[in-house]
Amino acid sequence: MTSPRNQRTRVENTLPLAREGLPFVGMGAALTLLMALLGFILPTMVLAVLTLFTAWFFRDPERTPDGPQNAVFSPADGKVIKTVTLDMADNPLGTPCVLVCIFMSLFNVHVNRMITDGVISSIRYHAGRFFAANLDKASEENERNRVTLETEDGKRLVVVQVAGLVARRIACWVEPGDRVRAGQRFGLIRFGSRLDVYLPENAEVAVQPGQGVKAGQSVIAYLR
Repeated sequence: MTSPRNQRTRVENTLPLAREGLPFVGMGAALTLLMALLGFILPTMVLAVLTLFTAWFFRDPERTPDGPQNAVFSPADGKVIKTVTLDMADNPLGTPCVLVCIFMSLFNVHVNRMITDGVISSIRYHAGRFFAANLDKASEENERNRVTLETEDGKRLVVVQVAGLVARRIACWVEPGDRVRAGQRFGLIRFGSRLDVYLPENAEVAVQPGQGVKAGQSVIAYLR
């Protein structure tokens, strides 16, 4: 585990909009204003609607985790699409583990949050393809970013941000050595995507496929 003297605590966004969305919203607002000044009514209306949708897409509401110390919270808003036990050859933990997959549609909040307290031990980005995020092969072939987290009692967990069919950009706001807390914002994926959570084999999964979850609020498992 990272030495305490190297651990950092990141400053979180305090705006109701993710910073990655500010350029898009600003550009949309500027174009809307320009069309209005030129008297183009239909383009003004279309651009206004698109700008409002963009602002809504990049929304970043406050969340407060509420659960016992051993709770693992969802890293994303969306729907659980799979819970499965994997052997050591099938996963980034390198040991038998439990995988929980969460799909984010275009209409979900896309800010990702930490699943528990701990320290970031490593981050590994993989360029890749762009299959639909709800397909199994997306975990292995799509653009993705792997964040490994170690708890105070030495448990290792992995969260993988997986880009979807439309997404072309994964944002990650933490670095190795950062001390993080459950529910803390750590990244974002644009326009439809998926989060894969790898947990110790003995973790008690608290969700099932088809269940809706919210980042930083819904408990998806309990560590033992």
